[in-house]
Amino acid sequence: MVFGQTGESAVLDSTLGIRFTRPVNELHQARLILSTFADEVTASSVIRTLLNEKFIACGSIIPGVRSIYRWEGEIKESAEVQVVLKTSPESAYPCMARLAELHPYEVPEIVEVEPSSVWAPYVSWIRESLSRGE
Repeated sequence: MVFGQTGESAVLDSTLGIRFTRPVNELHQARLILSTFADEVTASSVIRTLLNEKFIACGSIIPGVRSIYRWEGEIKESAEVQVVLKTSPESAYPCMARLAELHPYEVPEIVEVEPSSVWAPYVSWIRESLSRGE
């Protein structure tokens, strides 16, 4: 759901004073892609490549993640950083494919998330940032 648009079916949240609207089509949507990396330097390098190649509008690095997982029959534990990439619906799959090429892990975490609501000006900014003419 996008909020901040007018001319669409809307619900007013009187507590927050925000107008939430139902999107007409995917032009009003965004996608988040989640991944983890061993360190901030590698994560930053991959994010910059994805930005330069216009697969994402933004990438956020969240330090201090501890992952506990099964790998090759053993339980492992690793310090990692979480990455949140912001993109459009039509760029999500190409971005995921490129991320898989760039990622140093043999089996990287690459998860697409469809937010239930996104502020319309933020969606517009994502689309403008991904424009090939920029």
